Formats: sequence, structure tokens, C-alpha cells
Amino acid sequence: MTIATKTKYQLETLWVPAGQGEDPAYALSLTNNTDQPLADFRLCVSGPARIDPEATVEGGRLLRRLSNHSEFAPPEGFVLKPGETWTVKAHGMSYHPKHWTDGANAGYVVLADDNTVPVTVAPTRAKGDNAALTRGAVVYPVPKVAPVSVSVVPWPSAVSVSGRLAPPAGLDLQPGGGEAAAAGQAFKALTEGLFPVEGLVRPASEGGFPVSLTVTEGFAAEAYSIRFSASAVDVSASTRTGLLYGLITLGQILRGARLHPETFLFPLSGEIVDEPALEWRGVHLDVARQFYSTAEVEHFLRIMTWNKLNRFHWHLSDDEAWRVEIDAYPALTEVGAWRGHGLKIPPLLGSGPQVTGGYYSKAAIRQVVALAGNLGIEVVPEIDVPGHCYAMLQAIPELRDPNEAGSYYSVQGFPDNCINPALEETYRVLETIFDELIELFPSKIIHIGADEVPLGAWSGSPEALVRLRDVSGEAMAIAHATRLNVITNTHGADEIDGSGAAILQAEFLARIQAFLASRGCITGGWQEAAHGNVIDKAKSLLFGWRTVEASAALAGEGYQMVVCPGQVYYLDMANSQAWSEPGASWAGWSDPEKLYTFDPVEGWSDAQKKHLLGVQCCIWSEPMTDRGVFDRLVFPRLSALAETGWTLPERKSFQRFEALVGLMPILYGIYAEQ
Repeated sequence: MTIATKTKYQLETLWVPAGQGEDPAYALSLTNNTDQPLADFRLCVSGPARIDPEATVEGGRLLRRLSNHSEFAPPEGFVLKPGETWTVKAHGMSYHPKHWTDGANAGYVVLADDNTVPVTVAPTRAKGDNAALTRGAVVYPVPKVAPVSVSVVPWPSAVSVSGRLAPPAGLDLQPGGGEAAAAGQAFKALTEGLFPVEGLVRPASEGGFPVSLTVTEGFAAEAYSIRFSASAVDVSASTRTGLLYGLITLGQILRGARLHPETFLFPLSGEIVDEPALEWRGVHLDVARQFYSTAEVEHFLRIMTWNKLNRFHWHLSDDEAWRVEIDAYPALTEVGAWRGHGLKIPPLLGSGPQVTGGYYSKAAIRQVVALAGNLGIEVVPEIDVPGHCYAMLQAIPELRDPNEAGSYYSVQGFPDNCINPALEETYRVLETIFDELIELFPSKIIHIGADEVPLGAWSGSPEALVRLRDVSGEAMAIAHATRLNVITNTHGADEIDGSGAAILQAEFLARIQAFLASRGCITGGWQEAAHGNVIDKAKSLLFGWRTVEASAALAGEGYQMVVCPGQVYYLDMANSQAWSEPGASWAGWSDPEKLYTFDPVEGWSDAQKKHLLGVQCCIWSEPMTDRGVFDRLVFPRLSALAETGWTLPERKSFQRFEALVGLMPILYGIYAEQ
């Protein structure tokens, strides 16, 4: 099979929402721009929007649908003549488009000989909405007059500075001892990576202003102080990370004074004393739906550090891909890391017919982890099990009961995407994988996902049914304790309904956690990991993604919690409800101000707050095929989350944040047109 490279066809898509005088419909119009008729062909498209397998289709047939990959054929005998357009219209969507990035963002034509021809795809339009489509980060101009005299994000605990020095050409770092020298080297490398032409670190011979770095007792782990005088600056902390954070604050002050001298100053005297409000200030990055190169991940870590974010939650597997090299199972990356026409994983989420994807070698992971360590960031890997495993099962099909009958579907439209908890092979494979992961990640926190297991999971598996019968007595007690509206199995374990799946999942989670604990690890999981109340709270950490109230309830039961509610802290959610904005809105939407002012512990009791570890934003990458879309969705909301995690609530001010955040770096440097 060969893949042609010349684009000969144009695809335009239109969403007709309810209230437009007709039933909701999704129309795809293919135009033949060649001088040859097109016959006996199929049209394949992908994008976050999912067409229901049972949709009524006008003008053609829906041949195949896997999640957001759909394959259409025209009526029998149809010929698309040169210059003409064929339109197929689907009534029935598993996921209704709400924003322009929801629609098809890639497509191709499959010819009769199975060769493929790429298709140029225009952004999906909504009927009746002619607003200009946006991409690129929102521009926050620095005002002439700001609420504060120095530019620092996140804002420190105490700032007491006065006077003005001419901004120096750079900072001449003078470390006192090995840890201080390491902090200085990390800061120099960080600034060279983020601002390569600015030269923030310079020797005295090039005009560098003296900055002494002192390791001293009496500071919390990430705390620091900065003392300004006319002749030098002193940065003090108890740890290398504390010194690094102090230097970042000093570097931000210098950049502000240098780039906007009419607004910000470099202090003549005074002091800044600072420490974080919360221990866990995290960012989750989904690299399964879209792949980000090692260089992109490393640059993202630098931006995290500039925001004083300290936990990188690396989502390495999902239904769409497997992204980490495992020596024992090379098929995981040979099969699971790639998508394309004719492969086990078809084009999804904006990928075309060509082979696309990638994975992180162990050498690359060690490189990323080493950089993160130098920047004060702890890396937490996630392998999502037992659900979200479609890619894993394409590589290791033995993790599904070979006698399983029928199919169940995940909410994202993947069939049979859960590895089977009744098979001993499942545990043998996972223990091998986790042993290899543990060797790569010194944090010793292994996130196992545990979210969104379909209610019908394993319902056709004889092995699972036998296992459910064996544990039926214990299962009834577990089912009664199960959360999130999972009910007791009332069928005497003769079949597996939602509660039966929850019983099997609870047993699975308990066993996996016991294994990880035996290796000295903490088990991380999304809040569904609390199903059955079987995991050891002292050796686990839950991530509350549904609501603040749900997180509070789990904290009240003694679980350590990281709060990351999708309605506000999921950065794939759009900045507004407008069609012209990119992103999704299934959980809600949040612009920077909404995220900044959101209280992650509203209504929590003092007892519940004792189990709050911190906050985290989550970057799910389904809509981010366009790097300009990434910048728009992530920035400056990333910095807004950083200030929530670092700055005490009574010290926060969105007016101040808005005036300062325009100086913060973004990943791709793509800004919206003004």
C-alpha cells in the first residue's frame, strides 16, 4: 500500500445544532478538485466529535466507526465528477460539537486499490455562527501603571521593597557551596532555555550584578528570601530548590524592569520572603492522544519551573496510544505507539493516513527525569488501567478473555478497552511493566488511572464471571460500599452488571496497590480508585476530577487528595462557550479569571483540609492537533493555577495577575491576532 502526497480533494464540515429549524446534523462535503472522476472510494475522517454507530446517514453509508474515526462510502455506483461536491449528513452524534475544534480536523480518501489520498480539511463551521475562529494565546499587555512595582508570578508571601536601581545587564551568581552552585547552574540553564537571547546570567565583566547564594537553616523546603541593596542581592534558602525559586523570582523582577522600565523597577533595597501555600502544584500532560517530543516535554518543564510548579503528571497510556518503552513487551510501542491507515490503531484525533505517533525511549525518559530533578519537579508516570487500554490490548491481546462474547463500549467509543482482572496473565504483565517503570522514576509515585471503566466491562467474559462467583460473598459487602452510584449486584453473581464490574475492579486495584506497596511505592489514581474502599489510604493518593464536593467527601474518609475538577482545572475545556473558541466543554468552561478566582476547597471542613495535598491542572490533548490551540488553552491558565497553588488566598489579586502574566513564557510562542 502506498500513500499519495498531493492533496486533490477539499473537505468542508458543517454542524447544524438544535434550534436551527432542522434536526441536529453533521454534514461533510467532499469536493473533487481534480480533472478526473472519483468512483469506488471511501472517505475517512477523524476529530474529537464522535458519530454514533447507529446514526442515520443521508447521502451515503457509515461503514466503520472507532471512537472519533469514521469511514463513509457514497451510494452504490456514485461518481464524484471533477469540480463537484458530495455531501454526507449524519443525524446522531455520540459527542455533539460545541467548538470549532470538535469537528473533523483530518481526512483522506481511500481508493479502490486501498491507496490513500490526503484531503485538505477546513475547520468545522456551525450554522448561523460566522465569528472568526481563534487560536494562539490571549495577549495580556503590560499596563503603563501596574498595581505593584515588581513583576512576579506567582505572587510571593511578603514583598517589602523600595527605591530603584537601573536594571543591570544580568545577574552575576556567586554561590556559597555545592548546593548553591547547583542551583545557580540550574537557573543559568533554565534562563538560557527559556530566554536564549536575553542573557539573564552574566559575569561581572559583562555588567552582571552580584548575587550571593546562601544555603542556611530555618527555611521550609521550597521557601527562600531575597535581600536587596545598592551593591548586591542575597538569596537564601535551605535547599537547592528554594534557592532556584528565589533566583526565578529575581529573574522575573529583572525581566520586568528591563522590558518595561516605565512600569516595573529593580529594587534598591528591601526584602522578599516567600514560601508556597500548597505542597502539590501539579500539571498533567496527556501525551497519548497527541504525541509531544522529548524536546517539547523538556521545554514545558522549564515553563512549569518558571511558574514554580513542582509535579509533572505524565499520562503515558490511553486507548489511543502507548508511549513508554518496555523492554519485556516491545509490542507495546511497536503496535501501540503508532496510528495510520491499515494499522491496528487507525487515524484518530487529527492524524491522517500516514503513520504518525511516537514513544519515549528509556534513555529519553531518564533525560526528562534528570532535567525535572534539576528544576525541582517530581515526575509521576501514569499507566491507565484497567480501563482506557485499547492500545495496550492491540499489542497484548492475551489480556482479554479469549472466550469473551459480545462487546461493551467506553464513553469515548472504544470497544472492549479493559484488561481482564480475572486473568493471572494480567497481573504478571502489569507487575513486569511497573517494575520497569519504577526503575525509571525515582518519585516512587505510580499513577494507575482506574477511571471510567464501562459499566458493562467483562460482562461477556466467562473467566470474569467465575471470579465474580468466587468472591460473591465478599463482593456484596464491597458493592454496598462502592461509590459513584454503583449499586449492589442483585443477580446472585450469575451475570456481570455495573456493580459486578466495580467488584472486579476493586479486587484488581487492591492487588495492584499491594504489589506497588511491596516495591515501596505510593499508588496514585483518579477518584474512582476509591471504589470498594479497598486501597490502603496511607499508601495512596487520589486525584479528584469530578467536583470539589466529591473530593471533600473522599478527604473526609481519610484519602490524601489532589484537587483537579474538570469544570475548571481541565485545560482542554474552552475559555468560553463560544463556537469560535477552541477546546471542549463536556465538563464546563473556564477563562483565566474564572480559574484564578476558583476556590478548590470551598465548603471543606478543617478536618477535610488536613488531607489536601494540593491542586493540579490537567492538559488532555484531544483538541490540540494545532500547536496554536495548545497555547490558547494552556496559557495563561497554567499561571493562574500556579498562583492558586503558591499564593495564599488572601494575597491573591486577579487585577495584579492580569497586569503581570503577559511577561510569562508560553510553549510555542503563538499568540492570537489582535
